[in-house]
Amino acid sequence: MDPLLLGLIVAITTIIILFSGVSVALGLLMVSAAFLMVFDGMRSLELIPEILFGKLDNFALLSIPMFIIMGASIASTRAGADLYEALERWLTRIPGGLVISNLGACALFAAMSGSSPATCAAIGKMGIPEMRKRGYPDGVAAGSIAAGGTLGILIPPSVTMIVYGIATETSIGRLFLAGVLPGLLLVALFMVWSIYSTWRSGNIAVLTAGSYSWKERFEILPRVIPFLVIIVGVLYALYGGVATPSETAAVGALLCVFIAMVIYKLWNPRDLWVILRDSTKESVMILFIVAAAGVFSYMLSSLFITQSIAEWIGTLEVNRWVLMGAVNVFLLIAGFFLPPVAVILMAAPILLPIITTAGFDPIWFAVILTINMEIGLISPPVGLNLYVINGIAPDISLKTILLGSLPYVACMIFAIILLCIFPGIATWLPDVVMGVAT
Repeated sequence: MDPLLLGLIVAITTIIILFSGVSVALGLLMVSAAFLMVFDGMRSLELIPEILFGKLDNFALLSIPMFIIMGASIASTRAGADLYEALERWLTRIPGGLVISNLGACALFAAMSGSSPATCAAIGKMGIPEMRKRGYPDGVAAGSIAAGGTLGILIPPSVTMIVYGIATETSIGRLFLAGVLPGLLLVALFMVWSIYSTWRSGNIAVLTAGSYSWKERFEILPRVIPFLVIIVGVLYALYGGVATPSETAAVGALLCVFIAMVIYKLWNPRDLWVILRDSTKESVMILFIVAAAGVFSYMLSSLFITQSIAEWIGTLEVNRWVLMGAVNVFLLIAGFFLPPVAVILMAAPILLPIITTAGFDPIWFAVILTINMEIGLISPPVGLNLYVINGIAPDISLKTILLGSLPYVACMIFAIILLCIFPGIATWLPDVVMGVAT
């Protein structure tokens, strides 16, 4: 059978299996085993266990559970609420300052936790009621938190970037650095829109109500600064050549647990057990998807599907930006239905040779891919952040949350366009810190 036709059949089958409600990892294994058995014989199934466990035999994977523990320990405390309150006290007199405070808190908390749902939950519990009380529309209050929460998968340390690095054998350190400036760009675009929408509403008097003394502004900083020091320390250890990403993640996780115990009195063994239990569950889920995606990639390569698609794309006489536009549409649609980790692990083996053949930088492409995944987090039908916000504020309808987040989706699309025009936004910092990649 023609590999391209076979690839189409594999794609349709995979979509049907995943939409049936089967877990992503199990669905990928089922599809891989079925096609290998039919087209490559029963003996090919003997390789699946070896590939499955071989994919997990990677020292860099240790950083995933460590960063997850780091985020879980922070999310289990009042760190998010304190971070929000600190920014709110400093920015309350600025028009739209409360929305800006929430977006800034989301960005900083995302850098500490690396988790979009955790960021939404931690900042939203405090931010949404406060914004509604100050007179902000429900859509603005909910949409800004939903969009701000997406920053968790772009701003380092990012589990999504780690997964991309492992799937494409790309430097995780360079990927982390590549996410810094685009992450700050998105934060700036979100804030500019928030200030404009507040000014346009004409209700500035209400939206800037409240003031704090200098004493009140400074007294909360000691509860926030230690976590920010950890972020700086983790990045210094990583890029200063002090430790590997896995070692850095382990030290960061230990320090976050320690600070949670000291500052927030998290001494109860039951609370610590919950952190480790939930982190283990999430880590196992991600690692199972990583292993299953390895088998899926082997199946695509063994049946010459990946090579044929790359060769076919290479023969197309289209502008490379038209090709990138098609890739972005594909990623957007995939992000609507699947979690970011699953999309990366499934699509990266196919897309990487295509984008490199077209002359695009894989580090730059990682940022483009991640922003597409961010859009998926606030887009139906599977927009996870929408449901997290709805759980925090059940009296705000999903429609209202979605409409409130749409301007921020436009900001993300604008950021992708800027990155296409000025790719140095993503590649400049990695090149400066780690040297130009050869």
